[in-house]
Amino acid sequence: MPAEQPVDGYLFDIYRRYIGEPEDRTDVYVGFSLFLGGIGLAIVALLLFVWSGTFETRSASYIAWVQPAYALVMISLPVFMLGVVVLLPSERRMLYTSIAGVAITIGAIIGFIGAYPDNWNGYGNDYTVEVVATYAIGLAGITASTGAALIAHYLDMAQQVQTVEADDGDEEDELSDADVRRDIDEAMEDVELSWGGVEKTEHKRLSFSEDEFDAVSVNTDAGTKTARSTGVDAQVAGLKGLKGGETKTTTSESTVDDQTAKLKELREQQQAEEMATADDGGSPLSGVLDRLRELLGRR
Repeated sequence: MPAEQPVDGYLFDIYRRYIGEPEDRTDVYVGFSLFLGGIGLAIVALLLFVWSGTFETRSASYIAWVQPAYALVMISLPVFMLGVVVLLPSERRMLYTSIAGVAITIGAIIGFIGAYPDNWNGYGNDYTVEVVATYAIGLAGITASTGAALIAHYLDMAQQVQTVEADDGDEEDELSDADVRRDIDEAMEDVELSWGGVEKTEHKRLSFSEDEFDAVSVNTDAGTKTARSTGVDAQVAGLKGLKGGETKTTTSESTVDDQTAKLKELREQQQAEEMATADDGGSPLSGVLDRLRELLGRR
């Protein structure tokens, strides 16, 4: 997908990026034309000067190439600086000063072309000082106007930044009071809250009169159970039993001697009962027979 082309062209895009919003379309076109034209003239002058070096010094061919090289380099700097003044949103008097300076330098260049080489730098009627002085005056005027335009543009940008910061600060102060409170009220307009902060709901409530319960007596102690804790160890044991992790083992606290004594006591009791039966009229033989029957019945 190709990149989107700027609406007004690349020149306006560059202008907005580095300078600001242009006031007039003509200033953009003329300013960039002078700016780039000055650079182009300097490059051409350099190429001509290099080419003139291939010829013999002060020969006709040498002068034919070096003279336009000097003239172009002399005009390239004023044109370049005039383009800067036109591009910057400066006052009109600065622009007029630059134009006047360029006009003076052009007059000096015309004088140079007429004086070089016969009346230049010690040859014939030497007009070197006059031409250089005139060129210097014109160049000084252009330099002053260009510097003033740059300083004015810098101060204008700094003032805009301060204005934006001040506006942001004022907006923040306003938002912290009235605007914030108004936004909160608008957001909470449709929400009904009670004093406890709980949303109010629509529901029905039951109400009873005191007369309906005067004849009713309630026993608060009936059917209630009181549970008392038996200690932390017992509670832990009970939880383990519920989890099934431990089994409960019941052990007898009686010893072997106690059990033997109880058996002996049981035998003596049986013998006493048999003796009592014999005293009541029974014969010893019948007692023996009964004992045998019991033994046979167990088998």
